[in-house]
Amino acid sequence: MASNKMWYTVALGFLLPFSYAHTDFFTSIGHMTDLINTEKDLVISLKDYIKAEESKLEQIKKWAEKLDKLTDTATKDPEGFLGHPVNAFKLMKRLNTEWGELESLVLKDMSDGFISNMTIQRQFFPNDEDQTGAAKALLRLQDTYNLDTDTLSRGNLPGVKHKSFLTAEDCFELGKIAYTEADYYHTELWMEQALKQLDEGEVSSADKVYILDYLSYAVYQQGDLSKAMMLTKRLLELDPEHQRANGNMKYFEYIMAKEKEANKSSTDAEDQTEKETEFKKKDYLPERRKYEMLCRGEGLKMTPRRQKRLFCRYYDGNRNPRYILGPVKQEDEWDKPRIVRFLDIISDEEIETVKELAKPRLRRATISNPITGALETAHYRISKSAWLSGYESPVVSRINTRIQDLTGLDVSTAEELQVANYGVGGQYEPHFDFGRVSPVSSLHLFLLHKRCVSLFQVANYGVGGQYEPHFDFARKDEPDAFKELGTGNRIATWLFYMSDVSAGGATVFPEVGASVWPKKGTAVFWYNLFPSGEGDYSTRHAACPVLVGNKWVSNKWLHERGQEFRRPCTLSELE
Repeated sequence: MASNKMWYTVALGFLLPFSYAHTDFFTSIGHMTDLINTEKDLVISLKDYIKAEESKLEQIKKWAEKLDKLTDTATKDPEGFLGHPVNAFKLMKRLNTEWGELESLVLKDMSDGFISNMTIQRQFFPNDEDQTGAAKALLRLQDTYNLDTDTLSRGNLPGVKHKSFLTAEDCFELGKIAYTEADYYHTELWMEQALKQLDEGEVSSADKVYILDYLSYAVYQQGDLSKAMMLTKRLLELDPEHQRANGNMKYFEYIMAKEKEANKSSTDAEDQTEKETEFKKKDYLPERRKYEMLCRGEGLKMTPRRQKRLFCRYYDGNRNPRYILGPVKQEDEWDKPRIVRFLDIISDEEIETVKELAKPRLRRATISNPITGALETAHYRISKSAWLSGYESPVVSRINTRIQDLTGLDVSTAEELQVANYGVGGQYEPHFDFGRVSPVSSLHLFLLHKRCVSLFQVANYGVGGQYEPHFDFARKDEPDAFKELGTGNRIATWLFYMSDVSAGGATVFPEVGASVWPKKGTAVFWYNLFPSGEGDYSTRHAACPVLVGNKWVSNKWLHERGQEFRRPCTLSELE
């Protein structure tokens, strides 16, 4: 089936970016960049059609020219373009919604060539899940970075390369998606923004009546009855015969009357209960608040006394022959746990090679079900990943050797090089690593047991991409976490930064208040276990969502086996 699809595509002169079915585009910026070329192809095909029937399709021609200009900009710098979350959302919306509307509009007059191209390409378009996923990403970014709706709608984000804005219709769409998730807080924010832009005179197909209908109900669901009544009255001024609004108004008036009859003392008691409940809610996820504060650069700061103990140095890997004459630059990022950064440790050429090797293999990332042990996708982990072995490329092998030389640890028992591409709003919410292992093949497992190959991980975080607080090691209640590999627990983590990020994207350690910011060509390293083999719980960490830009990282998890004489254990658990 796939081969037939490809044959038709080539026959029409189009090379589709994927030879497989829909693959959750919103979970990977790497795959979303290919959609830029797909959309550009569609614009070219549409323009050819317009030349044949220009007199009949003046409206469509103007729309295509607008898209032509947009896609020209986007194709020159796909990752930079999609680094703006509004651009990413609107790409999902155009390909899932607007192109379909255009197809319906011109279907009866369309030339065979354009219809064939659209029919073939549509099966590779984003779907409702992608559009919804991109919308939720904007809402996550809004919460994490304390962005108001107007700032996000106007595209006034730090470090943007391709400024974009949300129309009133776009804001209405975001509000509707929040509404379907029963997220009335964000429904109110975005419906109000849509209404504000219409009140300011924006010409739009969005209808104030529909917006007020959603908005009044969302406000009521949050307990603000008086505001809900005020909005419903405004709706009825625009459409006095609106059946639902008339029914809601009668209901609101009834509820209001009952509240006035209530005893004041019981009201005071309810208010007190509400305050206590709200206080409990605020204290329910302290780690989440610390995590978001660190992402914004507002977290715990190291004291001047501790800062004085951090140094930068030239490091030769403890007299490693490869680095005695050419030591690398190393600097301390944090003291407890000790986190060090290596500068200029991976070249641009190596980075591009790793990305090119990984991109064709990117698949939706999975987590291990703690009950069944089966791998499955999860809403709190939105990303795609691929795995590369040292024997596949001399570049990967050379990188593995470099890690071994500079850490002094044996990498023959390490995991694969993983390439994970986090898409729009990609995330991995707070969790523990319940023995999660890399999805290696039986051959890879055999080679691991034989200690013949070193495994390496690479990740790409897109707009909103994040990796929330977790441990890299298996804890005491996970004795069989890495039993299949036979290599022991994860002793240490090596993390390459393979891109600069315009805004957001820090690696944060909520337990200690550390924030490590991405810088292309550098790597950070820390131990997950004490020399005794006990887990260091202060290493719980997370990747913050990327606000603007695209974040590629690659990581290597090193295991205990093979380190017996390289890092001897001690008698004290915490030493």
